[in-house]
Amino acid sequence: MRFFLLFFLSATLGLQAQHRKVHFHSYDQAVFDSLSRGLGHLEDSAMGPAMVQVGKAFLGTPYVAKTLEEGETEMLVVNLRGLDCTTYVENVLVLSRLAREGDWKWDHYLKGLEEVRYRKGKLDGYVSRLHYFTDWIRDNEEKGLVRDITEELYGVTVYKPLNFMGEHRELYPFLADDTNYEALRDVEAALSDAPVCILPREEVAKREALLQDGDIIALATRIDGLDVTHTGLAIRLDSGRIHLLHASTVGEVVISEEPLADYLKKIKSNIGIVVARPLTP
Repeated sequence: MRFFLLFFLSATLGLQAQHRKVHFHSYDQAVFDSLSRGLGHLEDSAMGPAMVQVGKAFLGTPYVAKTLEEGETEMLVVNLRGLDCTTYVENVLVLSRLAREGDWKWDHYLKGLEEVRYRKGKLDGYVSRLHYFTDWIRDNEEKGLVRDITEELYGVTVYKPLNFMGEHRELYPFLADDTNYEALRDVEAALSDAPVCILPREEVAKREALLQDGDIIALATRIDGLDVTHTGLAIRLDSGRIHLLHASTVGEVVISEEPLADYLKKIKSNIGIVVARPLTP
């Protein structure tokens, strides 16, 4: 036992030195190793089907909110034991790229996770995290990881102030720090000038044939100050209909019982979707 503790501490400190601050549990490495054995090398799979295959490997994984709010300063948080909707999409994207390349190295996984989660791929404090999902899509499009295809689906362009976090400072522990808060407000001001293309909810069923397995689906909202309330992956079932593969707030990673178009109708605040297609490495 003493040897294991010393080994684990040494490994953790080594990762922190290379990747600044990393927060993870030995169980996360065990999950990663299990996925590497179960999925192997998916080089013959297109990126979309690889996303679905990796995404389905997490079915039944518990939904856990606010998994990234660890410690007193921003760290690269790894949690493969419990996922929220965004960390689910992030992890599936990173792991799918590793699987297609046959590159199941823990260090490369950490680098990939930092790349997708933070602005310009670099962890530089709390505000460098891509908190608003349309900003996440835009930044990862610039990195060549995804492509926003909402306009191709005949979406409509809107402008909406994004200030929910700043207006609800009390909900975000890291915003108790005035420096973080002021920097976040500057980010929000910049994002509020950026156009967002949304496929209206009533049009989703009509454009369903244009969606592909593994497309990243973000649920746009009419809630003031917010762009997106939930995310997941498109998956086409035997019926031919697109469903949502996601970390559901009802408790775990599931495939929606209803097709996506019907699922959206149950969400009163939903106004449509934003769609990003993962790009092949």
